Amino acid sequence: MQGSIFGNSFRVSTWGESHGKAIGVVIDGCPAGLMLNEEDIQKYLDRRKPGANKFSTPRKEADQVEILSGVFEGKTTGTPISMVVYNTSQRSGDYSEIASYYRPGHADYTFDKKYGFRDYRGGGRSSGRETISRVAAGAVAIKILEELGIDIYSYVKQVGDIAVDPSKCKRENRDQSPLCMPDLEASEKAEAYLQSLMEQGNSSGAMVECVINGLRAGIGEPVFEKLDAKLGAAIFSIGAVKGVEIGEGFAVVNATGQSNNDGFSVDDSGNVYKTTNNAGGILGGISDGSEIVVRAAFKPTPSIFSEQNTINNKKENIAIKIKGRHDPIIAPRANVVVESMVALAIIDLVIENQSSRLEWLKKGEGYES
Repeated sequence: MQGSIFGNSFRVSTWGESHGKAIGVVIDGCPAGLMLNEEDIQKYLDRRKPGANKFSTPRKEADQVEILSGVFEGKTTGTPISMVVYNTSQRSGDYSEIASYYRPGHADYTFDKKYGFRDYRGGGRSSGRETISRVAAGAVAIKILEELGIDIYSYVKQVGDIAVDPSKCKRENRDQSPLCMPDLEASEKAEAYLQSLMEQGNSSGAMVECVINGLRAGIGEPVFEKLDAKLGAAIFSIGAVKGVEIGEGFAVVNATGQSNNDGFSVDDSGNVYKTTNNAGGILGGISDGSEIVVRAAFKPTPSIFSEQNTINNKKENIAIKIKGRHDPIIAPRANVVVESMVALAIIDLVIENQSSRLEWLKKGEGYES
């Protein structure tokens, strides 16, 4: 199976299945000298682990990470970092019935067509549990970016048609909301809406917004490795993401050049800034020094408990009711996954940027203001 590696200079390779023995990741390219321990990783894994509240799957997993290599006396050594999280609450019997049919909205049918078989226990490699590896690696990337003064903050912006009010958002509110919404009034409305869907055996879609501050101008490549292309690839690789937009995104369809262009200006200290930020911090595939804003649209959880029509592997039309333990909404736990994938995309380009000027190579420094 190909496609389990992301990145060029900061490369991560993920492995494991939802109901296998463990999930893990190997990071190749992490610089030596970064202070790192398992607690640094665990705080991010705790944000995505199941069973935290009634809006996440009741599957109980500690998701306890263990660093196997690449760290000595509390610092990275520059060698590959290997991390593992053991699965401890598999109930594969919950999925034995689906071995003979294809669940609507899942990868069952396409996986079977590609490989000629599938691991039906929770989706195997296609399960959302695979994102444990991404979050573990993303935690390392985030810590490096923090050393460079780069801040990444993501939150659930919208559930169904209930969106946060920017004037009521506080950063600290996100971790108080069971839906990771920084507007607690919107969160309460969304919780009531989601509760009604759960009583109907239904689920909801949502939008996650991620904001990056502190990334200087000049990061990203002008052709295939554009910063926005890299971010898009990173976020689209997350299961259930059906749309990605940067800055004004799809709203530019209704804009004109005059309304959409961001003007440049210089302050009294000689610092360049933009008067607006419709581009979302990226021009020509390269960061422009402004705040970067990226959004991901998550489809409703496909595992719903109401009756659905599908086919079995004998090509017979059937009606099913899915059993097992499933999230009624994906975005709250996927929020930290978006944050992690954004960090992995950015750190990869930041490290690659060291070679963009000879003068930087001569100085032996890669990131300058």
